[in-house]
Amino acid sequence: MAAPGTGILGFGAYTPERVFTNDDWSRYVDTSDEWITTRTGIKRRRFAADGENTVDMAEQAARIALASAGLAADDVAELIVATDTPEVYAPDSASFLQHRLGVGEVPAYDLAGSGCAGFLLGLDLARARALAHGGKVLVVGVELISRLMDWEDRNTCVLFGDAAGAAVVAAGAAPIQILAATAGTDGSKADILMREVGGTRSPFTLERAEAREHLDIAFHGREVFREAVSRMTQASHEVLRAAGVDPSEIDLVVPHQANLRILNAVANALKLPEEKFFVEVEEYGNTGSASVPLALYHAHQQGRIRSGDTVLLTAFGAGFHWAAVLLRFDAPPGA
Repeated sequence: MAAPGTGILGFGAYTPERVFTNDDWSRYVDTSDEWITTRTGIKRRRFAADGENTVDMAEQAARIALASAGLAADDVAELIVATDTPEVYAPDSASFLQHRLGVGEVPAYDLAGSGCAGFLLGLDLARARALAHGGKVLVVGVELISRLMDWEDRNTCVLFGDAAGAAVVAAGAAPIQILAATAGTDGSKADILMREVGGTRSPFTLERAEAREHLDIAFHGREVFREAVSRMTQASHEVLRAAGVDPSEIDLVVPHQANLRILNAVANALKLPEEKFFVEVEEYGNTGSASVPLALYHAHQQGRIRSGDTVLLTAFGAGFHWAAVLLRFDAPPGA
């Protein structure tokens, strides 16, 4: 439901310098630029440098978001990190980021396991926490999946890239209003997109490592496609109803950048022109929980978002989770 009086004070994003093309992938697996582009729309993605870790990327995006909001680190009252590629198994990446940023001894925690919907779920949670406590909540979505995927599985490895995105959420007046948010889960579909080895069901063992099972991502493409289109469309309708906004009033849709065919199908289902969708999957691939904040940051940088615009964010992820958030831009971040 709508939560009046909350908004985003500023946002930021970070991508590593290393560009990895489809032609680069053809040296590792049996694939080609044509094969990848036709099925996904992806041409390039960014991979973290050697020695560059999850928290390094998260810190870069977080500092840009804080600067955008005109805030210092000690203004942050709470820190949420959405990631499925943590710095270490335990403690959570938020603990390391809290120390790195110097935000003080505030609550800091990871939101893990929700895949590519993680940032929007974190944004909704931050909205509630800001309303409850009145502080400023820093939300970061970050993935360094290139180091944790199977480079020999052409069905999944070519999809992903590394990145981080962040936003500062607060109660009260804000240059970007959060008009409404919604989310949902269907655990009966958990097996269509899953990394199994490493948990209590299938603990990590030497034998599994030798068989490369710890890198396996269960990915049932056709089912994921159907669920993604259905749930992103559903979430979009729900958040629009909650805010009392007609689809025709949407100025821009910033969706999770998973696959160009999925985005085109969602546009068709929402009966919106594809021109209203911000698409950068060609350049960055699927960056998981960083995908939406990264695209939002770039859309604003490129002038695709103007004062007064109504912007729809929508995403899906493992779980099977989905979420949508509706924003209204009254002024540039930090203004």
